Amino acid sequence: MLGDVQKTSVSPVFVGRTEELGVLADALARAATGEPQSVLVGGEAGVGKTRLIDEFLAAAGAAGAVTALGGCVEIGSDGLPFAPVSTALRGLHRQLGDELTRAAAGQEGELARLLPELGETARESEDGRARLFELTARLLERLTTDRTIVLAIEDLHWADRSTRELLSYLFRSLHTARLVIVATYRSDDIHRRHPLRPFLAEADRMRALGRVEVSRFTRDEVHAQLTGISGSAPDHSLLDRVFERSDGNAFFVEELAASIAGGCRSGLSDSLRELLLVRIEALGEDAQRVVRVAAVGGSAVEYALLRAVAGLDEDALIEALRQAVGASVLVPTSDGDGYRFRHSLAREAVADDLLPGECSRLQRRYAEALEAQPGLVRADELAARLALHWYHAHEPAKALPAVLEASVHARRRYAYAEKLRLLERALELWEDVPEEVRAVQRPLDFADVYPACGCDDDALHYIDLLAEIVVAANLSGDQERALAIAKKALRKLEMDPLRAAWFWLQRSKLMTGLGRGDGRPELDTALELVADLPPSAVHAEVLAQLAGWAALHDPGPELSATAEQAIAMARAVGAESTELSARLTLAGHRVDTGTDVDGGLAEMAEVCARVVAGGVVGVVGRSHINLASALQGAGRSARAAEVAREGIALADRYCLDDARAWARNNLASALFVLGRWDEAERAAEEARREARGIKPGGFADIRLAAIALARGDLERAERLLAAARERFGTHDPQPQSTLVLARYAIELSAARGRYAEARAELERVLAEGLPRGAHRYVWPFLASAAAAEADARELPETAAGRSAALDGLRAAAEGRSRAIPLRRAFGLLFDAELARADGISDAGRWEEAAGAFEPLDRPLELARARHRWAEALLTEGGPAAEHAAGLLARAHTEAVRLGARPLREATASLARRARLPLAGEPAPDGRTPAPEAVTGADAPPRLTPREHDVLRLVTLGRSNRQIAEELFISPKTASVHVSNILAKLGAAGRGEAAATAHRLGLFGPSELSPSAVGPSAVSPSAVG
Repeated sequence: MLGDVQKTSVSPVFVGRTEELGVLADALARAATGEPQSVLVGGEAGVGKTRLIDEFLAAAGAAGAVTALGGCVEIGSDGLPFAPVSTALRGLHRQLGDELTRAAAGQEGELARLLPELGETARESEDGRARLFELTARLLERLTTDRTIVLAIEDLHWADRSTRELLSYLFRSLHTARLVIVATYRSDDIHRRHPLRPFLAEADRMRALGRVEVSRFTRDEVHAQLTGISGSAPDHSLLDRVFERSDGNAFFVEELAASIAGGCRSGLSDSLRELLLVRIEALGEDAQRVVRVAAVGGSAVEYALLRAVAGLDEDALIEALRQAVGASVLVPTSDGDGYRFRHSLAREAVADDLLPGECSRLQRRYAEALEAQPGLVRADELAARLALHWYHAHEPAKALPAVLEASVHARRRYAYAEKLRLLERALELWEDVPEEVRAVQRPLDFADVYPACGCDDDALHYIDLLAEIVVAANLSGDQERALAIAKKALRKLEMDPLRAAWFWLQRSKLMTGLGRGDGRPELDTALELVADLPPSAVHAEVLAQLAGWAALHDPGPELSATAEQAIAMARAVGAESTELSARLTLAGHRVDTGTDVDGGLAEMAEVCARVVAGGVVGVVGRSHINLASALQGAGRSARAAEVAREGIALADRYCLDDARAWARNNLASALFVLGRWDEAERAAEEARREARGIKPGGFADIRLAAIALARGDLERAERLLAAARERFGTHDPQPQSTLVLARYAIELSAARGRYAEARAELERVLAEGLPRGAHRYVWPFLASAAAAEADARELPETAAGRSAALDGLRAAAEGRSRAIPLRRAFGLLFDAELARADGISDAGRWEEAAGAFEPLDRPLELARARHRWAEALLTEGGPAAEHAAGLLARAHTEAVRLGARPLREATASLARRARLPLAGEPAPDGRTPAPEAVTGADAPPRLTPREHDVLRLVTLGRSNRQIAEELFISPKTASVHVSNILAKLGAAGRGEAAATAHRLGLFGPSELSPSAVGPSAVSPSAVG
């Protein structure tokens, strides 16, 4: 009988997949040259991914590579983190032995979290997770120094989050290694909310990562597969039958072939489960029993554990296993220590076929076996598997302690997402567990600065469990869940003030992070709760957060006192992370106010160095970000870009996605003002893609909008500003977002000739009031608003309210600090624009503004100031006007280099009107070249004399009928001229056409006088 059962339906011949194997072989060849490769292999369940990987690993091994395989197991989501990576490393350890031990020398304690064979794990540290990831990468680099290694990870759709994050880190950080990482996943399982979906999206952005999609077999390939299985070619009717029912799925072809070979000719059910169970039902009774037991044990079960649970004597068990293996239902595991289903679909079908009571009974027997003999499984898996089995056995009193213990083990491996799931399970079980069982549970972990128990006993209380969940949710990036649990805790009436303050503190941070509020009411409540209590870490953190809130919203004089108090208390209670955070806030405030720029920057740099040296993860997320921002605000953009790049590397090392997005925003901001716009755009796009939180994504939109505005891409700028406003919402107004958005909204409206909208935005901001501090954002806003008013000066429709708007600008600027050189430069720019808005052409003011920007390495602002300076010199006339040619040429050259189309057009137009050569040199014959010589991209569309006259009247706000009366033409002809002008200027409407005329300087002040009637005296050649 055994001989009959051992007939296999697995084809010994590998069919097709030439292209897929070619991609993998190419990756292996590239890796052999020292270029690490990563390949994701997708395909539906049963399509042949495992067989493809087996063939590739065999070929790689034959070529001299060392290969190791690890499979994700379904209990990964229940707290068995890094399972496939640990399995693969064990495979390497078996093959390389002492060589791997030597490669891990000095770091065994950390790497033992993934490979327990290296010894005892080291004590956890705040930067442990990042360090574990980095050490894993370095271990693989060392092992591949003189060999190529292939790591294969199967069933990535079941991977725990920690495994996904480690793989993502390896994909990004390995640059020189003879390594191939290939991972498979079921593409048909990846629904819209599947946790693997973001991982795959990120992978698609990695240029060095390959993708292979395994498709179903064609009819010819099914023919070849059936030939391989049976040893002879199938007849046409059999081929048609199998191909139609399998639809080319390789595994289904095998199952159908086995069913037909077993004599089932009457046809199979369309149910996939029934199809998969046909082979199992052909086994003997004991073999079927072992298969059912194995299905409950997970993707793979150790032989000793299977023996303990199956209830068979050893001879009967071995005979049953022989039948199951012979029928290709089970196969030995790669380490030879247990068994797994040859295909996970078969295991799922068997498990689904179990009766509810039968399943619970088997889960209980697994848990009891593990409790009686813990050595049946590896020590690093025991806690998670006990928790899994007791939970599914529906034994709350047993499950709660097991789940809590498993959560501690998950945290020790820095698997925060898995810890969160386990704690959520504990919360679910809590009410069903007898009081006497709950009373013997102890606080299991740590929770930020959560205060020590002040209760009569030292038992784990419900509120303590909620605190653990808040922290775990935060660490795993699930802020929504953290906020929900914090709110739930605060609804509990009986809580001591210190614990309540801690929950209010968490709620404040979460409300801010999620854009639900500014967090201030929650901080005030927390402060009231701790005000009369002895100094504590919670109190120090509340003070530090209050100082940080003031820095972001209204940086007044009380900020320094609050920050200093936080620093002193944090030092007294030993809260290092809080102390460093408060020091950053205080030093940044000194920079922003200009009271001690150099000292503040030096203090921030010292904190950054301490954070890196000590691995203070709690401050890593903001240390380099704040320093880069402070440098940028102080006008030291080149150094800001360097620090931002350091921050990106640091965030990458610690796997802090939002921190990396913030740092990229800093980099984009610095590169933009330095005139490196293409690089800035790339950095901002990366920030936009990487941002998980609302605010870093919003700031990325703002950075991109600034670039679009400077380039003259008004449509894109409008879309990006709208997206940024939607992200930020109205719940947490901060000057760094509100004033910057208002500034660019004014610039956009002005560029489109919508000066009424620009003024309305100015009036709105002034009515709401400008913050006492935040000079860094106020001065650029005021300068842009003044420029818009100056551009609109000659437009009749803006006359009403102009005086009030200018008075409002003067009042807003009065007494505002100009202590920092950059602020002084923007202040001088504001003065010059305000004078222009008053109708005063003052070349001296523009000279002073240009001189202030010159040493700051801000080419766009400098070029704009030089353009206006040249315009003022030409307007004032006299000998000084000769200096205008050089200024204009330099401004124009910079505009061309930057790609600043609006500025380029304005400088070119001014040069034409003034008959100045853009190169700043006289013509060879000593005469000023005629404007007609100006051609190319800098020349605006040529207007006919009549179109020139019509545009002048459009700029003065005339209607088509008024234009017709003044030029003695019909209204219909005037309408045709206006349409032609709009088309030539690329303007959407009359207001934008007028704005373009103003920007290009097509008309002098006398031409735009309301009293000017009739055709213009300006030659059309001067218009271009």
